Amino acid sequence: MPRWVAPLVVFAAVAWIALLLAAPFLPTALSALTYAFGSLICHQIPERSFHLQAFQLPVCARCFGIYSGAAAGTVWMGRLSGDARRLTMVAAVPTLVTLALEWAGLWYPSNATRAIAGAPLGFVVAFVLLRATLHYD
Repeated sequence: MPRWVAPLVVFAAVAWIALLLAAPFLPTALSALTYAFGSLICHQIPERSFHLQAFQLPVCARCFGIYSGAAAGTVWMGRLSGDARRLTMVAAVPTLVTLALEWAGLWYPSNATRAIAGAPLGFVVAFVLLRATLHYD
């Protein structure tokens, strides 16, 4: 794959985070489109979502954490190395633990905790996929 693809993917990942953060303040048509797309990939439960100036973001806190981690993973993709399977399994642990405890009714983490737990998974998945796709090493 051509080397120019990596910067394009980094731009797209960072632009997606910027769009999520800007959505509440965008012109109505673009905002509606962003929220509609968000509804296809996320449950958008208000109490599980971050809010900016009382406006809910288009995805929940956990999804936002995963996407933020993915954006960071694309930026750092060329700088890290390691066993992809082991790295992915370790990165999934925080998300799996928070999900399991929530589903069991034992703990209801804050949105910040959900986002922080999702960030490592997003980071590693983006990192591993781009590294494999672009044949780095």
